[in-house]
This record gives sequence, structure tokens and C-alpha cells, in this order.
Amino acid sequence: MRRVSLLALSLAGALCAQEPKKPPEQQPKEQQDQQPPEEDESLKPKEYSFNPLEAEHDLQIGTYYFKKGNLKAAMNRFREATRWNPNYAEAFLRLGDTEEKLKDKQAAREAYTKYLELSPDGKEAESVKKKLAGKR
Repeated sequence: MRRVSLLALSLAGALCAQEPKKPPEQQPKEQQDQQPPEEDESLKPKEYSFNPLEAEHDLQIGTYYFKKGNLKAAMNRFREATRWNPNYAEAFLRLGDTEEKLKDKQAAREAYTKYLELSPDGKEAESVKKKLAGKR
């Protein structure tokens, strides 16, 4: 019995010794702005940096999906390739082709325009110019 009361007294003393928590408006600015780290890594937004190997990989997979008829998956892969390498003309060309098949004329126009900007003398440049002229 004596041990239980000593334990209760020591716990009560420890609780009283702690500083009471301040409301958020009284906490220092640094503590208010800090966000806790994301626990689930899969929920974190993807960060892109220049990675031509990843872009080439996404282009190849997108081409596979395009040939299989899975246009949405192909579009996503081509878009990923353009994020990994924003100067990858072929990825923009394939993205434009996919968007055109998906009947998204505005997105196709943007992708084709970017392709022409990056590769004005490319092997597909003339056909892309004709497609853009026909979409006006």
C-alpha cells in the first residue's frame, strides 16, 4: 500500500512539474509552421529532377501501352517522361499522339507545339505542322 501511494505521489509530482501546453497562437512561429514528416512514403508528392534514363524507360513503357490500346496508361507514362526530361522531344510527340487519340485537342496541341519547339527540324516535324494547321 505504501509503495502504491509513493508511486502515485511521484507521478503527480512529475505531471505538475511539466509546463502546460500553450495554445497554437502562443507557440513560437517555427513550431506552428513545421509540418510533421509524412509517415507513408507513397503519399508524398513525387519530386522530379533531370533523369534521362527514367524518361527513356517511361517512353518505352508508354509505347508498349499505346500499342496495346491502353491510351490512358500510355498518356500517363509519356507525361512522366516529359517530367523527368523536359527537353525530350519524342516524349512530347508521343504524348501529343496519345492526347489526339483521346480526343483532347487542346492537350494535343500543347504537346505538339512543345515538340516543334524542341525539335523544329525533327523527322516528324512536317507531319506535326500539318496536324496543327488542321486543328485550327
